[in-house]
Amino acid sequence: MNVWIAIGLTVLGCYAVKLVGLLVPAGALERPLVRRLSALVPVALLAALTAQQTFSTGSALVVDARAAGLVAAGVALLLRAPFLVVVAVAVLVTAGVRALGG
Repeated sequence: MNVWIAIGLTVLGCYAVKLVGLLVPAGALERPLVRRLSALVPVALLAALTAQQTFSTGSALVVDARAAGLVAAGVALLLRAPFLVVVAVAVLVTAGVRALGG
Protein backbone atom coordinates (compact mmCIF):
# COMPACT_ATOMS: atom_id res chain seq x y z
CA MET A 1 0.00 0.00 0.00
CA ASN A 2 2.90 2.38 0.71
CA VAL A 3 4.02 2.08 -2.90
CA TRP A 4 0.65 3.30 -4.18
CA ILE A 5 0.69 6.21 -1.76
CA ALA A 6 4.16 7.17 -3.04
CA ILE A 7 2.97 6.86 -6.65
CA GLY A 8 -0.08 9.01 -5.91
CA LEU A 9 1.99 11.69 -4.19
CA THR A 10 4.44 11.68 -7.10
CA VAL A 11 1.60 12.11 -9.59
CA LEU A 12 0.18 15.02 -7.60
CA GLY A 13 3.62 16.60 -7.26
CA CYS A 14 4.31 16.36 -11.00
CA TYR A 15 0.92 17.86 -11.81
CA ALA A 16 1.52 20.71 -9.34
CA VAL A 17 4.93 21.49 -10.85
CA LYS A 18 3.44 21.58 -14.36
CA LEU A 19 0.59 23.81 -13.16
CA VAL A 20 2.98 26.24 -11.47
CA GLY A 21 5.02 26.36 -14.68
CA LEU A 22 1.95 27.36 -16.64
CA LEU A 23 1.02 30.06 -14.13
CA VAL A 24 4.37 31.88 -14.31
CA PRO A 25 3.89 35.21 -16.14
CA ALA A 26 5.53 35.40 -19.56
CA GLY A 27 7.36 38.60 -18.55
CA ALA A 28 9.22 36.75 -15.80
CA LEU A 29 10.50 34.19 -18.30
CA GLU A 30 11.87 36.86 -20.65
CA ARG A 31 14.35 38.30 -18.15
CA PRO A 32 18.01 37.80 -19.16
CA LEU A 33 18.96 36.14 -15.86
CA VAL A 34 16.13 33.62 -16.15
CA ARG A 35 17.09 32.86 -19.76
CA ARG A 36 20.73 32.23 -18.79
CA LEU A 37 19.75 30.04 -15.85
CA SER A 38 17.28 28.03 -17.91
CA ALA A 39 20.06 27.33 -20.41
CA LEU A 40 22.59 26.29 -17.75
CA VAL A 41 20.49 24.26 -15.30
CA PRO A 42 20.00 21.20 -17.57
CA VAL A 43 23.74 21.08 -18.31
CA ALA A 44 24.60 21.28 -14.62
CA LEU A 45 22.08 18.56 -13.73
CA LEU A 46 23.38 16.26 -16.46
CA ALA A 47 26.98 16.83 -15.36
CA ALA A 48 26.07 16.06 -11.74
CA LEU A 49 24.22 12.90 -12.74
CA THR A 50 27.15 11.77 -14.90
CA ALA A 51 29.63 12.36 -12.06
CA GLN A 52 27.44 10.56 -9.54
CA GLN A 53 26.92 7.55 -11.80
CA THR A 54 30.60 7.40 -12.81
CA PHE A 55 32.36 7.84 -9.50
CA SER A 56 30.08 6.17 -6.94
CA THR A 57 28.91 2.74 -5.97
CA GLY A 58 26.34 2.92 -3.23
CA SER A 59 27.77 5.46 -0.81
CA ALA A 60 31.43 4.84 -1.69
CA LEU A 61 33.61 6.90 -4.01
CA VAL A 62 35.27 4.70 -6.64
CA VAL A 63 37.45 5.16 -9.68
CA ASP A 64 37.11 2.21 -12.02
CA ALA A 65 36.57 1.38 -15.70
CA ARG A 66 33.69 3.85 -15.92
CA ALA A 67 36.11 6.71 -15.31
CA ALA A 68 38.28 5.54 -18.21
CA GLY A 69 35.22 5.44 -20.44
CA LEU A 70 34.27 8.96 -19.39
CA VAL A 71 37.77 10.24 -20.16
CA ALA A 72 37.69 8.51 -23.55
CA ALA A 73 34.31 10.08 -24.30
CA GLY A 74 35.70 13.49 -23.34
CA VAL A 75 38.63 13.04 -25.72
CA ALA A 76 36.25 11.98 -28.50
CA LEU A 77 34.17 15.09 -27.85
CA LEU A 78 37.26 17.30 -28.00
CA LEU A 79 38.04 15.73 -31.37
CA ARG A 80 34.48 16.65 -32.46
CA ALA A 81 33.38 13.06 -33.05
CA PRO A 82 29.68 12.43 -33.74
CA PHE A 83 27.52 11.47 -30.76
CA LEU A 84 27.23 7.80 -31.63
CA VAL A 85 31.00 7.56 -32.07
CA VAL A 86 31.48 9.17 -28.64
CA VAL A 87 29.15 6.62 -27.06
CA ALA A 88 30.83 3.74 -28.90
CA VAL A 89 34.29 4.89 -27.81
CA ALA A 90 33.17 5.15 -24.19
CA VAL A 91 31.61 1.69 -24.28
CA LEU A 92 34.62 0.08 -25.95
CA VAL A 93 37.14 1.66 -23.58
CA THR A 94 35.08 0.76 -20.52
CA ALA A 95 34.69 -2.83 -21.73
CA GLY A 96 38.39 -3.04 -22.59
CA VAL A 97 39.48 -1.83 -19.16
CA ARG A 98 37.09 -4.25 -17.48
CA ALA A 99 38.36 -7.10 -19.66
CA LEU A 100 41.92 -6.28 -18.60
CA GLY A 101 40.87 -6.58 -14.99
CA GLY A 102 40.45 -2.92 -14.10
